[in-house]
Amino acid sequence: MTDSKQENGGKTKTPGFEPNLDPYLLKDPEAMAMNIARALENLGKAASVWLAPRKSGEINDRLAAPMTDMVKTLSKVTEYWMSDPRRTFEAQTQLMSSYFGVWMRSMQRLQGEAGEPEPERKDKRFSDADWQKNPFFDFLRQVYFITADWAEKIVAQTEGLDEHTRHKASFYVKQITAALSPSNFVATNPQLYRETIATSGENLVRGMKMLAEDIAAGRGDLKLRQTDMTKFAVGRDMALTPGKVIAQNDICQIIQYESSTDTVLKRPLLICPPWINKFYILDLNPQKSFIKWCVDQGHTVFVISWVNPDARHAGKDWTAYAREGIDFALETIEKATDEKDVNSVGYCVGGTLLAATLALHAKEKNKRIKTATLFTTQVDFTHAGDLKVFVDEEQLEALEAHMQATGYLDGSKMATAFNMLRASELIWPYFVNNYLKGEMPMPFDLLFWNADSTRMAAANHAFYLRNCYLRNALTAGEMMLGGKTVSLKDVKIPVYNLATREDHIAPANSVFVGSRFFGGKVDFVLAGSGHIAGVVNPPDKKKYQFWTGGPTRGDYDTWLAKAEENPGSWWPHWHAWIEAKDAKRVPARKPGGTALNAIEEAPGSYVMERA
Repeated sequence: MTDSKQENGGKTKTPGFEPNLDPYLLKDPEAMAMNIARALENLGKAASVWLAPRKSGEINDRLAAPMTDMVKTLSKVTEYWMSDPRRTFEAQTQLMSSYFGVWMRSMQRLQGEAGEPEPERKDKRFSDADWQKNPFFDFLRQVYFITADWAEKIVAQTEGLDEHTRHKASFYVKQITAALSPSNFVATNPQLYRETIATSGENLVRGMKMLAEDIAAGRGDLKLRQTDMTKFAVGRDMALTPGKVIAQNDICQIIQYESSTDTVLKRPLLICPPWINKFYILDLNPQKSFIKWCVDQGHTVFVISWVNPDARHAGKDWTAYAREGIDFALETIEKATDEKDVNSVGYCVGGTLLAATLALHAKEKNKRIKTATLFTTQVDFTHAGDLKVFVDEEQLEALEAHMQATGYLDGSKMATAFNMLRASELIWPYFVNNYLKGEMPMPFDLLFWNADSTRMAAANHAFYLRNCYLRNALTAGEMMLGGKTVSLKDVKIPVYNLATREDHIAPANSVFVGSRFFGGKVDFVLAGSGHIAGVVNPPDKKKYQFWTGGPTRGDYDTWLAKAEENPGSWWPHWHAWIEAKDAKRVPARKPGGTALNAIEEAPGSYVMERA
């Protein structure tokens, strides 16, 4: 290594750009050749597992549809830039001059000169020291960033695109650049290259073996493992809050949890979780469990545990989920507690269903639900984020045709869509670690839950996508439920509307805008972190923060700038809000009361069904 300053022909030498090449030099060519052959053999097995269900007709790929949409969308961008030679030349010149700048800086550093400092960019994919110390990898890293930025700018500057097409083009470009990152390839990732040399390719043997196993686990589709699924079991390591299943029908089980206090709030609490994921995210373990915390505060907690649907449930639409889910739960609560008045919670799409059901109840003069709490719930989909990329008439028709053939949408398809929203964090790091490093992922309960996917009943999912993402029918006053046109303006009960600041599924601005459409008082609260961690934030962890700021007038950024920041979890703030509405208490209740017998222990059997 050189000193921090060393004279060389009157020029200042730059330290830290003299790489140690020894870890990159092949030590055992014979072992490497043997392991590459073994890795290729395992890759061949993976290919066979992928091909088998396609040859048999068990899987009919719809890969052409999304690829066609991507090509068609990006061709509109290409057409704009290629239609004018001057415009094309300017775009190419801009890119090439940026490449030339990287080349010149690299040459200066190789010669020991202090080049112009590059902008600092924090990116976990490029955390290895050799991304900057080694001139080859440093050059690749800089070229990658320049190319990715240029491609995104090209989309942003394309004129004549409608908003949806521009959104899709931007999303597809980000997916392409995430996939083509040099961090995803052995020859262009310093850590992977060193690992492959050090083990003579043994990492690739392990990785290709895992690839074959994961395709087999997905029955012909890649089921990307994000955690060690063997280390957890529902009912053994998670979903442990004591309770009983006290009622069930075709689409759900109703769980009542055992009281842990001598007295409980008179109004029971009904939780309506999303059916896109399983309810036990709110009961992950005793330390993180929102359900257990509510029980310990004196709530009589009831949870809807949705069935993991199959072809039998193809015709179950939103009206069915409202009637046979929420209304069935309310009837069960009345039988078990003799109470008609209920506090309610809806999470994500479960909250959207709850809001729509409340609008239907208002039409029918049903006043059982006295308060509604919505966790990261969209009722207006104007600012719904990247998930809107997947929803337009053409894509929906293709999806509905697929679901009509099977009766449901496989859970892996939704899981892939959610992972694509953050591909650089939720797809490619696991691809690299699993299949190129050959490392088994660490056990993580949250990622176990994330991988425990659910199917979507065809009619239910089609209704959701068409009425919410495509037509925005709920806030437009055009949604039909139970044969009635429903409006959120009819919902007069108090609403506690929780958004999370870093949410990529239900963006905070989208939740904020949706608050305006209810007919009663809405308390909008913003929590730190994202869609899961911002909601599942126990008070004793003393993590994150939340903001309160009064009515949702004006725009989201203005509201946030004036909002009051509060340290820690929003849970106690919410509980105080509930008690302010009605704090009456009664003696603790037993699951089922005197009217209903327990069917089985919580968490029940519906949640155990794996997709």
